[in-house]
Amino acid sequence: MQKEKLVYNWYAAMVAAGCMVLYGFDAAIFNNVQINKQWLAWFNNPSGELFGLVNTTYSIGAIISGWFIAGPTADYLGRRWAMGIGCFITIIASFVQAFSPYHGIGVFIFGRVLIGIGQGIALTAGPVYIGEITPSEIRGTVMAFWQLFYSVGSFIAYWVNYACGKHTVTLGNWSWKMVIVFQILFPIIIIVQLPFLPETPRWYIQRGNHVEAATASLRRVRDSEQEVQDELLAIREAIVFEKEVISGNYWALWKDPTVRKRLLIAFVLNMGQQLTGQGTLNSYSSTIYKKVWTSTNKINLINALNATFGIVFTLNAVWTVDRFGRRFLFMVGGIGMACCMLMVALIGLETPNLKGGGKSEPVGIAIVFGLFLFIFFYKPSWGATTWIWTAEVFSMNVRSQAVGMCSQMQNVAQVIFNQFFPTFYQNCGLKSFFFFMSANIVLVIFVFFFVPETKKVSLEEIDVLFGGQNHIEKGGDLLNVDDPRRAEIPLDDDGVKSGAAITHVEQPTQEIREH
Repeated sequence: MQKEKLVYNWYAAMVAAGCMVLYGFDAAIFNNVQINKQWLAWFNNPSGELFGLVNTTYSIGAIISGWFIAGPTADYLGRRWAMGIGCFITIIASFVQAFSPYHGIGVFIFGRVLIGIGQGIALTAGPVYIGEITPSEIRGTVMAFWQLFYSVGSFIAYWVNYACGKHTVTLGNWSWKMVIVFQILFPIIIIVQLPFLPETPRWYIQRGNHVEAATASLRRVRDSEQEVQDELLAIREAIVFEKEVISGNYWALWKDPTVRKRLLIAFVLNMGQQLTGQGTLNSYSSTIYKKVWTSTNKINLINALNATFGIVFTLNAVWTVDRFGRRFLFMVGGIGMACCMLMVALIGLETPNLKGGGKSEPVGIAIVFGLFLFIFFYKPSWGATTWIWTAEVFSMNVRSQAVGMCSQMQNVAQVIFNQFFPTFYQNCGLKSFFFFMSANIVLVIFVFFFVPETKKVSLEEIDVLFGGQNHIEKGGDLLNVDDPRRAEIPLDDDGVKSGAAITHVEQPTQEIREH
């Protein structure tokens, strides 16, 4: 790929990946404020079920958005508009949370619901945009940065919180408000850049067979006219087949057995991402570390370092996901995480407690090392690869809706865990980690038997992996194309491929119906 277009392709994908910064930042916020004395006092020391509800309401908003709002928004308004709307709602929600009235925990909870809705939209459109704008040979590598940006968001949130936590006497209530207000930075950066990005060619064809707009979009991110026209032909063939033979709307999620199969597998993978233990650790690591250390500043520092190493560990997905494949990362990551959970549990259970209720410094360091090692295995595997696999396995007619539904199964699982984990951990302590160890083993077995490899398979041909028909070949038959994988580009007067009057564009398109 030409250097200029490769750089621009990466730029467009990285702007979209910025939506994941919002998720990583917000996921760290509640973990930060739950031990902030000023925040607790401002909202009248919430505890028990109310405390769990503050964290759970984000997931409720995200689930509603992912299942009922995000898909239609991305399909009818476009991927860029969906990302912009999600970012704008996130900005409003951040202000609602930061400036909630004294003892107004209900307003803060409303802000949590609102931010869940906004991020649910952005987190659906972002990976779909990246998958549709990047060529198949680098799709996995580029999508690895989606999870990396989650770590970037957590990194910023934890270090901002650590800095504010060092000056709580001076800042007062701004020690937690500043952390939340800082969340508006990245949504603004994304919104400002969206007008400079191309809409995806697949969306242009899906929403009305706008061939010229789709061609112009592809020319901005592909090298040659032959590449542009070949990909455009494949897109049109797949979409005409999906509309004519399967369904042009979301009923295909239930009508097509191969899509149902993908949906169920993706549900398990996305819920499994939380079953690994990462979601619970991200929300309640501060509570867990309180069993080891009594210093709030030390706990904040450990969380910040965890987020820092998370960025480094996620980079492993960049060079492994398209080299070794998705299945390899899922299984190696699952085995590694199971071993880490076993190690942490045994260290904590087999060592004595100090008089103050914590652990000795060497034991604490060993536990932190085990949890950091867990992140080493999690980030490039069940962290990054779950999003990559989910974003690439669905056909165009249901992709946005399916990605929205599947990704929010993470929050469905998280809602369940957020409700019972505090009690579970209070009663069982580090014994609760044996549950996560067992879950990781089960997930590895599931991947081995049920998850096919999708490495470097084009989006339009991925259905074959699940027992479906090849949408490119069948669509080519409907369009009466001689070679469904290669467009015929006529020569101009000088004998150069002109890119005008492309044969497949001139084919009758009565088969392509509007939604």
